[in-house]
Amino acid sequence: MRVTPAAGLRKLPYLGHPPSAQSYCIRAFGDVNDNSLTQFDDLGLAEPILRALQTEGYTTPTPIQEGIIPTMVQGGDVVGIAQTGTGKTAAFVLPLLQRISKSKSKLHSKSCRYLVLAPTRELAAQIDKQVRAYGRFLKLKTTIVVGGVKPGPQIRALKPGVDIVIATPGRLEDHLSTGAVGLDQVETVVLDEADQMLDLGFLPAIRRLMAKLPKDRQTVLLSATMPKQIRKLANDFLTDPCEVSVAPAAKPIDRIDQHMMLVASADKRTALLETVGVSDVDRAIVFTRTKRGADRVCQHLLKAGHKAAAIHGNRSQGQRERALADFKKGRIKVLVATDIAARGIDIDDISHVINYELPNVPEAYVHRIGRTARAGKSGIAVSFCDPAERKQLRDIERLIGRSLLSDEDRKALEAASVPPTPQRKKRVRVQVKPWHGRGDGSRKPKRASRKSTARKSSTKRNPQKHRNASSRRDRVPA
Repeated sequence: MRVTPAAGLRKLPYLGHPPSAQSYCIRAFGDVNDNSLTQFDDLGLAEPILRALQTEGYTTPTPIQEGIIPTMVQGGDVVGIAQTGTGKTAAFVLPLLQRISKSKSKLHSKSCRYLVLAPTRELAAQIDKQVRAYGRFLKLKTTIVVGGVKPGPQIRALKPGVDIVIATPGRLEDHLSTGAVGLDQVETVVLDEADQMLDLGFLPAIRRLMAKLPKDRQTVLLSATMPKQIRKLANDFLTDPCEVSVAPAAKPIDRIDQHMMLVASADKRTALLETVGVSDVDRAIVFTRTKRGADRVCQHLLKAGHKAAAIHGNRSQGQRERALADFKKGRIKVLVATDIAARGIDIDDISHVINYELPNVPEAYVHRIGRTARAGKSGIAVSFCDPAERKQLRDIERLIGRSLLSDEDRKALEAASVPPTPQRKKRVRVQVKPWHGRGDGSRKPKRASRKSTARKSSTKRNPQKHRNASSRRDRVPA
């Protein structure tokens, strides 16, 4: 379907708010690679931004960009939902740069105009890279605030005031506590990967940060998935939002060829080596659930002769940056990662994504396999499913709306899911003799007095002394 600003965008009631709220929803459906879409020139962007886009080789906006850019420029709150790899980052970066190009006000010391919050350091670095690329012809001051590095350079960069701060919540709160930066001048706040930012792990920090922002700010939330419980939390930070949704939420890109293999946990290492050893695997990411599991899989690949590296939360920022740089330059073939990297790797030439273990959260599956088939290319996603992971598989299939297992593997999984019939245990009868009491009508056993008990115990300890004392008592005085 062709998407145009007038006919292709349909205004629908936004169901996230009560009926009294005057909010609306724009749903745009179209092919990301449709060349008949509006050009960037038609979106009213400034000439320096258009020149930077041409330098990067972009002339046609994607549907999510075509829907979000004019909506953000108008100043209202926005919720953007689109598949991974469809240009969501540029969709909110370009409107911010457009405002900076038109602004003539001076920056205040230790303040920022626009705040972008990201869940991981890798995603923050990716956003910063695009901000600098699209704003190369503007007088732009931007800085990245993340953990894992020394805070001194960040404090010095924040002191004169900046246009855009790209931060992770934890390090930003550290700078707020020391007075290195203030949020009272923020005009727009963007929550990238909003479903993870509003999850239980980040939610307390996000609430504290939002409480320090001006009430008349603009709030923008973007993600590939938006579960119902996250949408309810998002309404706490939004005012009459406009939702821009491109294609059904949580649906993977059609260019990804998905394969689900029924593999027992003990056989997953062998299956991984067979998958990575195939000739068409140029560059692959292997996802595990735990940090320790990522290290084990990486060591197994290294022992088998494959060039691999691991990236997860326990690695320092320098180690993570070196691993990503080696992966981008082709020095290593396989990158083993936890879900921390599913939101921050933007490499166009990833041919395969391998789910060594299925994620506990079904939305994470969409973000994982979204690391391939980027920039209009195709990709392959291979997942290993142990019979014990059938619940995770069921949730993933329900989310994406399709079956992933073959008929043969489905029958094998159902056979493995049937619990064995428990054997009936033989009943052993134990005869208990009844208690008839002491013989005097009482049902309680007779208890010995303390004196008799002490006398018996002393007799047992020293019987000779007891006999001598008795003989002395029996003597008759002369």
